[in-house]
Amino acid sequence: MGRLSRFSNKATSPPPLKAGRRVYAIGDVHGCRDALDRLLDMIADDLDGHAGKSSLVFLGDYIDRGPDSAGVVERLVGGDLPGTNQHFLLGNHEAAMLDAAEGKALGWLAYGGIQTMESYEVTKKELFKVPSVKKLIAEHVPDAHLDFFRSLKTHKKIGDYLFVHAGIRPGVPIEKQKKRDLVWIREDFLGSKVDHGVMVVHGHTVSAKPQKKKNRIGVDTGCYASGRLTAVRLEGSAVDFLST
Repeated sequence: MGRLSRFSNKATSPPPLKAGRRVYAIGDVHGCRDALDRLLDMIADDLDGHAGKSSLVFLGDYIDRGPDSAGVVERLVGGDLPGTNQHFLLGNHEAAMLDAAEGKALGWLAYGGIQTMESYEVTKKELFKVPSVKKLIAEHVPDAHLDFFRSLKTHKKIGDYLFVHAGIRPGVPIEKQKKRDLVWIREDFLGSKVDHGVMVVHGHTVSAKPQKKKNRIGVDTGCYASGRLTAVRLEGSAVDFLST
């Protein structure tokens, strides 16, 4: 069902969180409702007996590619999630869907939007017969789900950790980062070895195992293809991983 693994490389020890604080950051779900349910159960079990404050940070890309995007969003908007509080970040796939909802991103269907619309009970025939994806979204996606997408934040800072979907532009202050970089950046961020002034925790780029580098932690393990949904658990100076 899952596993807990730990990095203990003292040379790359991350900044500590305040005593009693625990943070879980969950990677790209991509419509994998069953894996999300299992991981949330694992986190709830892991929190059993923890008396301090606990936060869940969802790193974006809740939708597309996997079989049940609608179910994932329904679980997240329905509440009853583990942790003292929850933070939901914007992924590039939600950004693309929101553009499609405004008639701006006609290419969204090609990289996962078809599976998302099917999860909202739209058939492929409807998708290719109706000229307006905007109209289909308005007719089939509940207002509560659209409100959720529109409420998503681009980043969250907790202590000396910065949580974002894709990464940051190296050398640019956090307050001057562009939204597009925060949800889309890849090589310029991944290849950077500079000290960002924070430990960046991100999803967006798939790896077979979660990655722990000197300046970043990546937790997208490609659930829609691998079945493995991963969260990093941060407490004190410890970095642990939970995976389905």
